[in-house]
Amino acid sequence: MYKKILVPVDGSDTSNRALEEAIKLAKEQQAALRLIHVLDETTVYMMAETPYPIADYLKMIREVGQKVLSACATTAAEAGLKVDTRLVVIERLAQRICDAVNEEAKRWPADLIVIGTHGRRGFNHLLLGSVAEGVIRLATNPVLICRGT
Repeated sequence: MYKKILVPVDGSDTSNRALEEAIKLAKEQQAALRLIHVLDETTVYMMAETPYPIADYLKMIREVGQKVLSACATTAAEAGLKVDTRLVVIERLAQRICDAVNEEAKRWPADLIVIGTHGRRGFNHLLLGSVAEGVIRLATNPVLICRGT
């Protein structure tokens, strides 16, 4: 039985699909949801040029992350679930998004991680990698993968 379900969200259709499944499961299991949005700030410092000063750009992407969390939390709360949110910020070059998800799953501690995957293959997978795949490889708790539409 799952009492705590962690759901990484990014506002994409695939992420929203995973959230829908997590909501169904949480209702059946009477579980609490924690929604996280992982923000990798290290990439901002590697960009050659940004349209705004770096401090303004960082503030803007944090605000966007909070909006994603708020929208997803509203969806879960409207379904009658207990939900909380957390913006997770990556500030170290060696840390990856999948590391941050698994660290949060241990810290909370989650009984289950529900995450969406785009299901990329071949060259696109090689170029873009897969956060979901990284989460699965590193996870010490069960992971439910939801394929995007």
